[in-house]
Amino acid sequence: MGPFHAAERGLVDEVIDPAETRARIVDALDMPADKYAPRPHRKHGNQPR
Repeated sequence: MGPFHAAERGLVDEVIDPAETRARIVDALDMPADKYAPRPHRKHGNQPR
């Protein structure tokens, strides 16, 4: 089964042109770099040993 046939059947989201692969990977890896999730506050001041 080729990539276009698999895409028609809904098995893949999209087919990427090989010339665009590097740029798409770089964009995907850069996306979470600027995301920030604050850590929750500690419930207790003393840490277990």
